[in-house]
Amino acid sequence: MKKADIAAFFATLKAANPLPVTELEYTSVFELLTAVLLSAQATDVSVNKATRRLFAVANTPQKILALGLPGLEAYIKTIGLYRSKARHLMQTCQILVERHGGQVPRTREALQALPGVGRKTANVVLNSAFGEAVMAVDTHIFRVANRTGLAPGKNVDDVEAGLMKRVPPQYLVDAHHWLILHGRYICQARTPQCWQCAVSAYCDYRPKTPAPGLQHEAQRRG
Repeated sequence: MKKADIAAFFATLKAANPLPVTELEYTSVFELLTAVLLSAQATDVSVNKATRRLFAVANTPQKILALGLPGLEAYIKTIGLYRSKARHLMQTCQILVERHGGQVPRTREALQALPGVGRKTANVVLNSAFGEAVMAVDTHIFRVANRTGLAPGKNVDDVEAGLMKRVPPQYLVDAHHWLILHGRYICQARTPQCWQCAVSAYCDYRPKTPAPGLQHEAQRRG
């Protein structure tokens, strides 16, 4: 993607979705942290189903601890890797209570010191909860950044660095959400929906076969 096209790329995404938000459901910073921690290798839909039940009875570190590990596992057992996630969440809650007064810290270092919280999870919290201009690179963003040519990289660190450098400052706070949603619904892994992509004019990727809606026309013309 040419540098001159990047602003137009994001302006188009913004016009379609001026106020993008995560699809994880939460009403507090702690609920967001919990949901993101549980979302590793799981869909937002599956996490939301579990946290609706969990947060109705336990939505603070103190209340999660009061459930006990078996009690917590019972609420999240429909999520993949739930045993290790439950253990990490319990440990995280203990640290939040003992070191942070039950509050979620606002620094990357403190967040990444929590069990089960890596750089991506910390960036999601910093961005979605605290409005910081950071980029949490998940599988969708990694794919979109490489496929479009926006910020190619061999690993998530390279892509994150490239995005932080190339995304115009006025779009940086919301870019994380736009790119995830674009990858989830349009720029999909196996079948990118190029024929309905609003930003295809700026993208380096070109499908090798006509879009489904154009195949019949191509066949008709011989």
